[in-house]
Amino acid sequence: MIEIIRKSCVLSLLIPAAAILSTPMLVCAQADSAAKAAAAPSPDLPKYDVATIKPTSATDGRRTFFFTPDGISLTGVPVQMLLTEAFHVEDDHIVGAPGWVKSNRYDVQAKVSSEDAPRLDKLKFEERRSMLLPLLVERFNLKYHHETREMTGYTLVVAKGGPKMKRSEEQPAPPDAKPADPNAKASDAATPRPQQRRMLRFMGRGHLEAEGSDTTMLARVLSQQLGRTVTDKTGLTGNFDYTLQWTPDDAPPPTPGGADGGAPRNDSGSDAVGPSLFTAVQEQLGLKLESTKGMADVIVIDHIDLPSEN
Repeated sequence: MIEIIRKSCVLSLLIPAAAILSTPMLVCAQADSAAKAAAAPSPDLPKYDVATIKPTSATDGRRTFFFTPDGISLTGVPVQMLLTEAFHVEDDHIVGAPGWVKSNRYDVQAKVSSEDAPRLDKLKFEERRSMLLPLLVERFNLKYHHETREMTGYTLVVAKGGPKMKRSEEQPAPPDAKPADPNAKASDAATPRPQQRRMLRFMGRGHLEAEGSDTTMLARVLSQQLGRTVTDKTGLTGNFDYTLQWTPDDAPPPTPGGADGGAPRNDSGSDAVGPSLFTAVQEQLGLKLESTKGMADVIVIDHIDLPSEN
């Protein structure tokens, strides 16, 4: 199960199990200039004062990613995830890295000094992500450069017939919220805001359930499934509830459903059986993936070591 929960600028990602390249990560499809900007974080950003990096102790494939009040806490994450976060790019924009960057997983705990902790709450989400780059340079001896290369990717657009996703319903305000004062000025009214539930779950590979998720997040998920950057060009605003089920390209042949009449599964029992991802997006969501090609900025990894001692 994968669950994504937003609180202020904090994004939490819980990933119990899945293949590395088929698991959504905390990444954003950004313009090429964003990657270049991330390569040189602002000197005004705080730096992690202490950091512990060690091979993961998790045995169930779980990955967690939390921004904490004074730093960051990660469990079972590959270095590839740190790279895509630090540079604000998708996997296909990181090239030249050795294989262990995707296969080795680590637990990372990093904190800023007590003096810098209050500053974190004022940083933008992108700035918090950029703080990972100095950590990679210091602890992994990362060396890299930028190149412009021709890249293939996809745009996510609305298919003929329109979207088939259900608009999310806003939840009532908390019961303890105080109603607005009818005699107060409009600018002073403390009208309780409806709550929006946001959740994204992978129920095994090839089965995604979303609640209160926008198309930008969907594009990020599709990017990880396809290994190519997907840019949201749907023009759709707001949040949606939907279920998406497909057969991963590397899934073994399906076997018949069990005695309980369940849906057919593959031999591993973890991959849903359905159409290809491209077909599923169009038939189930009313959207379409269109291939694109163009010049883009990529991050070339010149050197990276296993993490230094704590």
